[in-house]
Amino acid sequence: MESGLNFVDLILKASFLVQLVMLTLVGLSIASWAIIFQRKTVISQAQSQSKNFEQKFWSGMDLSKLYNEIAARTGSASGLEALFVSGFKEFAKHKKGNIQSPSIVVEGTHRSMRVALSREIEKLESSLSFLATVGSISPYIGLFGTVWGIMNAFIALGEVKQATLQMVAPGIAEALIATAMGLFAAIPAVMAYNRFAKNVEKLETQYINFMEEFANILYRQAATQVEAKQNVSA
Repeated sequence: MESGLNFVDLILKASFLVQLVMLTLVGLSIASWAIIFQRKTVISQAQSQSKNFEQKFWSGMDLSKLYNEIAARTGSASGLEALFVSGFKEFAKHKKGNIQSPSIVVEGTHRSMRVALSREIEKLESSLSFLATVGSISPYIGLFGTVWGIMNAFIALGEVKQATLQMVAPGIAEALIATAMGLFAAIPAVMAYNRFAKNVEKLETQYINFMEEFANILYRQAATQVEAKQNVSA
């Protein structure tokens, strides 16, 4: 005599709607795990790239040389490199012209870097909303399957004259599996979302700090250039 209930049999014997709920939850779980691994790789690469670029940037390397080195690479720059390229490119345009005020230069480079910052953060946050959605709705989808399964179990129970626990247990058990699967899909998604959102927030702060520091450097260079032109004209 078998003891306990077979998990696979319970799923196969569940009603069509409950099976559909389970299938939906399995699909959401697989999709969320795929996004978790993909986002982990992207965010880890962004953290590593930012660290390496900052070391090179603050090493005292000539900014023009650094810009040319990044521009010569195949593929578009990302992370701090994207902010640096957009800011320095805008600065170079102003530098070729007649700089009247350093503030005008910094304002232009700031606008350019803010656009680049928005694009980089958008890349990092891609698909995070899906994880948040899975974490929010999966328990309710599972609960819907459970309620439907228990309702069917009690309806079937009402059709017999003598009810026993052995008759009720399988129907309730197969219904509760939907709730368990909902939690199985939701918990990793919520944990991953919170972790990734925190990491993206740290990267955004790092990007903003670099943007301000870089803008100050460009301001000083622009001020030096304006001062030199004034001395020559005097």
